[in-house]
Amino acid sequence: MRLRLTPREDSFYDMFADSANNLVTGARLLVELISDGADRAAIAEKMRACEHAGDECTHAIMRRLNETFITPFDREDIYRLASSIDDVMDEMEEAADLVVLYEIEEFPKGVVHMVEVLERAAELTAEAMPRLRSMKELNEYWIEINRLENQGDQIYRKLLAKLFSGEYDTLTVLKMKQVIDRLEDAADAFEHVANTVETISVKES
Repeated sequence: MRLRLTPREDSFYDMFADSANNLVTGARLLVELISDGADRAAIAEKMRACEHAGDECTHAIMRRLNETFITPFDREDIYRLASSIDDVMDEMEEAADLVVLYEIEEFPKGVVHMVEVLERAAELTAEAMPRLRSMKELNEYWIEINRLENQGDQIYRKLLAKLFSGEYDTLTVLKMKQVIDRLEDAADAFEHVANTVETISVKES
Protein backbone atom coordinates (compact mmCIF):
# COMPACT_ATOMS: atom_id res chain seq x y z
CA MET A 1 0.00 0.00 0.00
CA ARG A 2 1.35 3.41 -0.99
CA LEU A 3 1.75 6.11 1.68
CA ARG A 4 0.71 9.53 0.39
CA LEU A 5 1.78 12.56 2.42
CA THR A 6 0.35 15.13 0.02
CA PRO A 7 -3.20 15.06 -1.33
CA ARG A 8 -3.35 14.38 -5.05
CA GLU A 9 -5.56 16.04 -7.66
CA ASP A 10 -8.39 13.62 -8.50
CA SER A 11 -10.42 15.83 -10.84
CA PHE A 12 -8.60 14.22 -13.77
CA TYR A 13 -10.96 11.24 -13.50
CA ASP A 14 -14.03 13.38 -14.14
CA MET A 15 -12.27 15.20 -16.95
CA PHE A 16 -11.35 11.97 -18.70
CA ALA A 17 -14.94 10.77 -18.28
CA ASP A 18 -16.23 13.97 -19.92
CA SER A 19 -13.76 13.59 -22.77
CA ALA A 20 -14.75 9.96 -23.38
CA ASN A 21 -18.47 10.75 -23.21
CA ASN A 22 -17.86 13.28 -25.96
CA LEU A 23 -16.53 10.42 -28.12
CA VAL A 24 -19.87 8.65 -27.71
CA THR A 25 -21.63 11.77 -28.98
CA GLY A 26 -19.27 11.93 -31.95
CA ALA A 27 -19.65 8.27 -32.85
CA ARG A 28 -23.43 8.51 -32.72
CA LEU A 29 -23.29 11.54 -35.00
CA LEU A 30 -21.35 9.39 -37.47
CA VAL A 31 -24.14 6.81 -37.33
CA GLU A 32 -26.64 9.57 -38.18
CA LEU A 33 -24.38 10.95 -40.89
CA ILE A 34 -24.34 7.78 -42.98
CA SER A 35 -28.05 7.07 -42.54
CA ASP A 36 -30.30 7.33 -45.59
CA GLY A 37 -31.86 10.76 -45.98
CA ALA A 38 -29.64 12.39 -43.37
CA ASP A 39 -29.01 16.13 -43.41
CA ARG A 40 -25.29 15.59 -43.69
CA ALA A 41 -24.27 19.25 -43.66
CA ALA A 42 -26.16 19.85 -40.40
CA ILE A 43 -24.74 16.71 -38.81
CA ALA A 44 -21.20 17.62 -39.88
CA GLU A 45 -21.70 21.00 -38.21
CA LYS A 46 -22.69 19.21 -34.98
CA MET A 47 -19.60 17.05 -35.36
CA ARG A 48 -17.41 20.15 -35.62
CA ALA A 49 -18.96 21.46 -32.41
CA CYS A 50 -18.29 18.07 -30.82
CA GLU A 51 -14.67 18.20 -31.94
CA HIS A 52 -14.31 21.70 -30.44
CA ALA A 53 -15.78 20.40 -27.18
CA GLY A 54 -13.22 17.61 -27.26
CA ASP A 55 -10.43 20.14 -27.75
CA GLU A 56 -11.69 22.07 -24.73
CA CYS A 57 -11.66 18.89 -22.64
CA THR A 58 -8.10 18.15 -23.74
CA HIS A 59 -6.90 21.69 -23.06
CA ALA A 60 -8.54 21.62 -19.63
CA ILE A 61 -6.69 18.41 -18.77
CA MET A 62 -3.39 19.89 -19.95
CA ARG A 63 -3.93 23.09 -17.95
CA ARG A 64 -4.75 21.08 -14.84
CA LEU A 65 -1.69 18.92 -15.44
CA ASN A 66 0.54 22.00 -15.57
CA GLU A 67 -0.98 23.33 -12.34
CA THR A 68 -0.90 20.07 -10.36
CA PHE A 69 1.99 18.86 -8.23
CA ILE A 70 0.65 15.44 -7.22
CA THR A 71 -1.21 13.57 -9.98
CA PRO A 72 -3.27 10.35 -9.64
CA PHE A 73 -0.91 8.54 -12.01
CA ASP A 74 2.16 9.35 -14.09
CA ARG A 75 2.11 12.74 -15.77
CA GLU A 76 3.24 11.34 -19.12
CA ASP A 77 0.38 8.84 -19.04
CA ILE A 78 -2.14 11.59 -18.34
CA TYR A 79 -0.78 13.49 -21.32
CA ARG A 80 -0.80 10.37 -23.52
CA LEU A 81 -4.35 9.40 -22.55
CA ALA A 82 -5.72 12.90 -23.16
CA SER A 83 -3.95 13.12 -26.52
CA SER A 84 -5.14 9.69 -27.62
CA ILE A 85 -8.77 10.48 -26.83
CA ASP A 86 -8.40 13.75 -28.72
CA ASP A 87 -6.97 11.87 -31.73
CA VAL A 88 -10.08 9.68 -31.92
CA MET A 89 -12.36 12.71 -32.09
CA ASP A 90 -10.17 14.41 -34.70
CA GLU A 91 -10.31 11.37 -37.00
CA MET A 92 -14.09 11.00 -36.70
CA GLU A 93 -14.64 14.70 -37.36
CA GLU A 94 -12.38 14.61 -40.40
CA ALA A 95 -14.29 11.62 -41.81
CA ALA A 96 -17.58 13.48 -41.39
CA ASP A 97 -16.16 16.62 -42.99
CA LEU A 98 -14.89 14.68 -46.01
CA VAL A 99 -18.31 13.08 -46.53
CA VAL A 100 -19.85 16.54 -46.86
CA LEU A 101 -17.02 18.12 -48.85
CA TYR A 102 -17.02 15.25 -51.36
CA GLU A 103 -20.84 15.16 -51.44
CA ILE A 104 -20.91 11.40 -50.87
CA GLU A 105 -24.51 10.19 -50.89
CA GLU A 106 -24.24 6.40 -50.83
CA PHE A 107 -21.94 4.15 -48.86
CA PRO A 108 -20.90 0.51 -49.19
CA LYS A 109 -22.43 -1.63 -46.44
CA GLY A 110 -18.99 -2.04 -44.88
CA VAL A 111 -18.93 1.64 -43.94
CA VAL A 112 -21.99 1.08 -41.76
CA HIS A 113 -20.23 -1.83 -40.06
CA MET A 114 -17.09 0.25 -39.54
CA VAL A 115 -19.06 3.04 -37.89
CA GLU A 116 -20.83 0.50 -35.68
CA VAL A 117 -17.38 -0.66 -34.51
CA LEU A 118 -16.48 2.93 -33.64
CA GLU A 119 -19.75 3.46 -31.78
CA ARG A 120 -19.19 0.35 -29.67
CA ALA A 121 -15.57 1.32 -28.99
CA ALA A 122 -16.72 4.77 -27.85
CA GLU A 123 -19.29 3.28 -25.49
CA LEU A 124 -16.73 0.90 -23.98
CA THR A 125 -14.22 3.71 -23.55
CA ALA A 126 -16.78 5.90 -21.79
CA GLU A 127 -17.70 3.02 -19.50
CA ALA A 128 -14.03 2.37 -18.69
CA MET A 129 -12.95 5.89 -17.71
CA PRO A 130 -14.71 5.96 -14.29
CA ARG A 131 -12.97 2.68 -13.42
CA LEU A 132 -9.61 4.44 -13.54
CA ARG A 133 -10.32 5.55 -9.96
CA SER A 134 -10.11 1.98 -8.67
CA MET A 135 -8.05 0.46 -11.50
CA LYS A 136 -10.38 -2.54 -11.31
CA GLU A 137 -12.26 -4.43 -14.03
CA LEU A 138 -10.32 -2.76 -16.83
CA ASN A 139 -8.73 -5.77 -18.50
CA GLU A 140 -11.96 -6.73 -20.27
CA TYR A 141 -12.10 -3.21 -21.69
CA TRP A 142 -8.76 -3.25 -23.47
CA ILE A 143 -9.21 -6.85 -24.59
CA GLU A 144 -12.55 -5.98 -26.21
CA ILE A 145 -11.17 -2.80 -27.79
CA ASN A 146 -8.34 -4.81 -29.33
CA ARG A 147 -10.88 -7.30 -30.66
CA LEU A 148 -12.94 -4.47 -32.15
CA GLU A 149 -9.85 -2.97 -33.75
CA ASN A 150 -9.08 -6.30 -35.39
CA GLN A 151 -12.67 -6.49 -36.59
CA GLY A 152 -12.31 -2.98 -37.97
CA ASP A 153 -9.16 -4.04 -39.84
CA GLN A 154 -11.06 -6.88 -41.50
CA ILE A 155 -13.91 -4.58 -42.49
CA TYR A 156 -11.42 -2.05 -43.84
CA ARG A 157 -9.69 -4.64 -46.04
CA LYS A 158 -13.01 -5.85 -47.42
CA LEU A 159 -14.01 -2.25 -48.14
CA LEU A 160 -10.80 -1.69 -50.06
CA ALA A 161 -11.39 -4.85 -52.06
CA LYS A 162 -14.89 -3.65 -52.94
CA LEU A 163 -13.70 -0.16 -53.89
CA PHE A 164 -11.04 -1.58 -56.21
CA SER A 165 -13.33 -4.22 -57.73
CA GLY A 166 -14.22 -2.03 -60.71
CA GLU A 167 -17.74 -1.38 -59.42
CA TYR A 168 -16.96 2.30 -58.77
CA ASP A 169 -15.51 5.03 -60.96
CA THR A 170 -12.03 6.32 -60.14
CA LEU A 171 -13.18 9.59 -58.56
CA THR A 172 -15.61 7.81 -56.25
CA VAL A 173 -12.87 5.38 -55.20
CA LEU A 174 -10.52 8.25 -54.34
CA LYS A 175 -13.17 10.06 -52.30
CA MET A 176 -14.46 7.00 -50.49
CA LYS A 177 -10.99 5.73 -49.67
CA GLN A 178 -10.11 8.92 -47.84
CA VAL A 179 -13.25 8.57 -45.72
CA ILE A 180 -12.66 4.93 -44.81
CA ASP A 181 -8.99 5.67 -44.11
CA ARG A 182 -10.10 8.19 -41.46
CA LEU A 183 -12.54 5.67 -39.97
CA GLU A 184 -9.75 3.10 -39.80
CA ASP A 185 -7.49 5.68 -38.15
CA ALA A 186 -10.20 6.34 -35.58
CA ALA A 187 -10.36 2.61 -34.77
CA ASP A 188 -6.58 2.58 -34.37
CA ALA A 189 -6.78 5.62 -32.09
CA PHE A 190 -9.32 3.84 -29.88
CA GLU A 191 -6.80 1.02 -29.52
CA HIS A 192 -4.12 3.56 -28.52
CA VAL A 193 -6.47 4.80 -25.78
CA ALA A 194 -6.99 1.25 -24.53
CA ASN A 195 -3.26 0.49 -24.65
CA THR A 196 -2.59 3.60 -22.57
CA VAL A 197 -5.19 2.54 -20.02
CA GLU A 198 -3.53 -0.87 -19.85
CA THR A 199 -0.13 0.74 -19.25
CA ILE A 200 -1.57 2.89 -16.47
CA SER A 201 -3.27 -0.08 -14.88
CA VAL A 202 -0.11 -2.17 -14.91
CA LYS A 203 1.93 0.64 -13.36
CA GLU A 204 -0.63 1.26 -10.63
CA SER A 205 -1.26 -2.38 -9.74
